[in-house]
Amino acid sequence: MNILLTGASSGFGRMTTHALLDKGHKVAATMRDPGGRNAAVADELRTAGAFVTEIDVTSTESVDTGVAASIEALGSIDAVINNAGVGVHGLQESFTPEDFQRLFDINVFGVQRMNRAVLPHMRQRGSGLLMHISSLLGRFTLPFYGPYNASKHALEGLAENYRSELSGFGIETVLIEPGGFPTEFGANLMHPSDDAAEMGYGPMAQAPQQAAEGFMEFLAANPQQDPKLVIEAIVRVIETPHGQRPFRTPVDELGWRPLFEAYNAEADKLTQAIYGGMGMDGMLAVKVSEDA
Repeated sequence: MNILLTGASSGFGRMTTHALLDKGHKVAATMRDPGGRNAAVADELRTAGAFVTEIDVTSTESVDTGVAASIEALGSIDAVINNAGVGVHGLQESFTPEDFQRLFDINVFGVQRMNRAVLPHMRQRGSGLLMHISSLLGRFTLPFYGPYNASKHALEGLAENYRSELSGFGIETVLIEPGGFPTEFGANLMHPSDDAAEMGYGPMAQAPQQAAEGFMEFLAANPQQDPKLVIEAIVRVIETPHGQRPFRTPVDELGWRPLFEAYNAEADKLTQAIYGGMGMDGMLAVKVSEDA
């Protein structure tokens, strides 16, 4: 399978690239600045067999150029893994509108740029897979992650619509929903720009830092929450036959995954019922050609 992956320079992206290559897939591993600050990991992934090219998901020109280069290098793109993303931590009021714009430009608008760049190619071929790396925080909210919660809820809605609008073209849309895992992601969080807004919160102004420290201790005490579980889930969904992939796949070993699986199952029943009542239930099943 020919797969394009964003955010390959670290975390889940880097690990997923290696896992897919080990399984015999061809991978276009994309990242910002592969010739500069990310040169070492770019060389590492090239040595492993990936085609490495630059994509900054906040730039339409960069996305279009990188997608075109990936299609030329691989011959086609069967799947896109929208993995590039950034997290936040802090009191929601302290994040300025500009902070929100910067976050959404990566986590939401960046996904839309990627999908728009690759979908004409997939529609022409009559097949494809859009995979979105979401979060359990796209299904519920936790304090101190406000803008990130909002961006992942938006991503879930984006994927829901693509699921129905693209199914008739043989293009699948899926979501991977990890819980909290110990990766470099936590070290690269955005923090609020407006510290002055915290003045009115009194002792609660310290709560975000205390919560972050507590969660890191919690993860350290639960080694079963291994990042490789997310990579295994991504590879498993990628290798599931076309037309049979689950729409949502929560990944968590802290005891909450069964609850999210039940939540997602009920949400899917509701979607099926509403679409059925409107005569649109056929839009939830991806079209599979006989030679797929």
